[in-house]
Amino acid sequence: RKFLEVVWSAMEDAGHPPESLDGPIGVYAGCGMGSYFYFNICSNKPLVDDVGMFLLRHTGNDKDFLSTRVSHVFDLKGPSVNIQTACSTSLVAVHYASKALREGECEMALAGGVTIELPQGRGYLFKENEILSPDGHCHAFDHRAQGTVFGSGAGAVALRRLEDALADGDHIWAVIKGSAINNDGADKAGYLAPSVEGQASAVRQALRAAKTPPDTIDYVEC
Repeated sequence: RKFLEVVWSAMEDAGHPPESLDGPIGVYAGCGMGSYFYFNICSNKPLVDDVGMFLLRHTGNDKDFLSTRVSHVFDLKGPSVNIQTACSTSLVAVHYASKALREGECEMALAGGVTIELPQGRGYLFKENEILSPDGHCHAFDHRAQGTVFGSGAGAVALRRLEDALADGDHIWAVIKGSAINNDGADKAGYLAPSVEGQASAVRQALRAAKTPPDTIDYVEC
């Protein structure tokens, strides 16, 4: 439900509700585990007995139906693809949405993701050798870095080919010049931590795709 909201906001911000475009609109997205389904629905025996597990799972609570739910509600006729790559899901969705635009599969592509932890306001027990922070704080790129902290959020972007956006006078927030994805297989610092060479390889691929010399880049945001 939250992802439906941010997708609609993305289309409104772009000035392109579904009826404004002649071509198909695609959806590329993924979500975290549906804890609402497990903690709030499966535990409600009267509801499960009345409606049935199949309908409860398939009508808005299963990860497999996030993108097609959006396409159904907003009557979108382009590709509707669920992406699941854990922490990188939303950016990988953007990668494949951009690819679909370049290949002419859709005129606009919506890409993003959502994760909402339930119950909210709960903490966690720190355990050695896991990725959660011992002090409840995430200090990225800092000498105090000891682990991560998870949160909830939802986001979506509306993507178009640059020439189409310019022709329609769209407000352009950013231009994706190139992207790349890979996997470093077993060559990792640990299963939950990528290798330096694997990340460097992905960066090199993205630079080649963007036809951008690395010495022309002055700012990197992570």
